[in-house]
Amino acid sequence: MIGKTMRLSMTAQLALVALIGLAWPSQADAQVQIWRSTEGRYGRPIHEGLPDIRAGFTFCRLWYDANRRMDSGLGWSTDYPAADGNFLARLEELTPIRIARWENGDPGIAGLRATDPLLMECPFLFMTDPGSVDFSQAEVDGLREYLMRGGFLWADDLWGDYAWRNFERNITRILPEYTFEELGPEHPLFSVLYSVPELPQIPSWQSWSRSGGQTSEFGAETATPHLRAIFDETGRLMVVSTSNTDIGDGFEREGDRPDFFYLFSPKAYGLAINIMVWAMSH
Repeated sequence: MIGKTMRLSMTAQLALVALIGLAWPSQADAQVQIWRSTEGRYGRPIHEGLPDIRAGFTFCRLWYDANRRMDSGLGWSTDYPAADGNFLARLEELTPIRIARWENGDPGIAGLRATDPLLMECPFLFMTDPGSVDFSQAEVDGLREYLMRGGFLWADDLWGDYAWRNFERNITRILPEYTFEELGPEHPLFSVLYSVPELPQIPSWQSWSRSGGQTSEFGAETATPHLRAIFDETGRLMVVSTSNTDIGDGFEREGDRPDFFYLFSPKAYGLAINIMVWAMSH
């Protein structure tokens, strides 16, 4: 675990990210524009497999076929590819961590199926709109092998009871011997690097704009965000689910409007970097 001297308060985090945000919209928007192409958004990832230059952190995203449409997401490609690219850019800016890259210079974003043997080389796997999928038995087997061999899965952008129940049922198929537990700000994950005082509720940019600034996308049913986790017998973190919140939109939309950036992006990056550091160091 990173020592206490390296932890930063949320106030310090806000100041730090605000300094980065002084470049808005030129620097931040330029980054987002690179990753706003519709290429791969509804079909195949822009890059499949793993990056050519892997001397650093790779952002692996789970590529799957949705079985149902959820009102809050677009399946595997929700927030893709801007969220992935912006997270890697900020990871390099806010930490000493270097990132992997593709031969053409693109940041190390990787789209991988649950059945791809290369998945075993990803210590960190991100998934969006997890309520929209029922995994095949081959995907269940692939994800179980991945998680039992030391992998980590973060499922984000899951809104409402129906979506949660469906995702929980699928995880139970993968890890029947484990159950989720709710984590609050008292858990050290919330302060491993940045001190995050609460789980932020981040709406999609579209929902926030249409509702006049409301953060709950579906009223009372989704008013409370949750961070749930599965640990193995040794305390290793295997799965994290952030529901009734869209942490990835804090990355994807940081260059769209300065008010959205300052309200949500620092919180998104603070929590996400904590999750990544915890998963990679425990």
